[in-house]
Amino acid sequence: MIDWLDAAQPPFFPASHQALDEPNGLLAAGGCTSPLWLDQAYRRGIFPWNDPDEVRLWWTPAPRAVITTESFRIPRTVKKLINRAKNYTVTLNQAFERVIQACAAPRAEESGTWIDDDIITSYQRMLRSGRALSIELWNPDGDLVGGCYGLLKGQVFFGESMFSRESNASKIAFGVTAPLLFEHGIRMIDCQMHTEHLAQFGALEISRAQFEAQLRQAIQERTQLKLPSALWVSASA
Repeated sequence: MIDWLDAAQPPFFPASHQALDEPNGLLAAGGCTSPLWLDQAYRRGIFPWNDPDEVRLWWTPAPRAVITTESFRIPRTVKKLINRAKNYTVTLNQAFERVIQACAAPRAEESGTWIDDDIITSYQRMLRSGRALSIELWNPDGDLVGGCYGLLKGQVFFGESMFSRESNASKIAFGVTAPLLFEHGIRMIDCQMHTEHLAQFGALEISRAQFEAQLRQAIQERTQLKLPSALWVSASA
């Protein structure tokens, strides 16, 4: 059994150790995705994830996949992709709505999407208050071909979703931007669940206790991300 959260009440989440083992990390249902709820959830390592036609579900899986300043690396194959991406450009927070809409679009290998209208609206509100980040990759023709988005809190970037309209586009966008995030004060990128895609960049799995301890410390520290609005990809390898 999992707890039901009342959206009419202030945000409240059960202790993370109550999360189910199967499915891994399911903690609670209900509530809402207003910025207040999202803020309270992410500061505890909890995130929403469900099909749009299902009740809102909240998760905190264990082990947790993260990329740290110590574990991060750019694989050789991605360096080669970056070097070949002549006249491509990466921008930050220049097309947040387009990125999240692209991440929400149906994909051939998936039956649906968890990014519904409430999620899109709330994350855009988080953007306006400086708590969200989108990364965009543009090809030489000026087309948006890949990117990702997530939330910022303290010295943590919570990665949410990626998309690619050209082969390896999200890898290039992440490979160009992640080093800057770490250089400007981010200490941890939360990847939520292990994937081979992110393992290439140094994603490792840690226990829930380790993750929550690192999270508590990192979100208490402030960082002033002073990132350029645009980067030439071929100059960033």
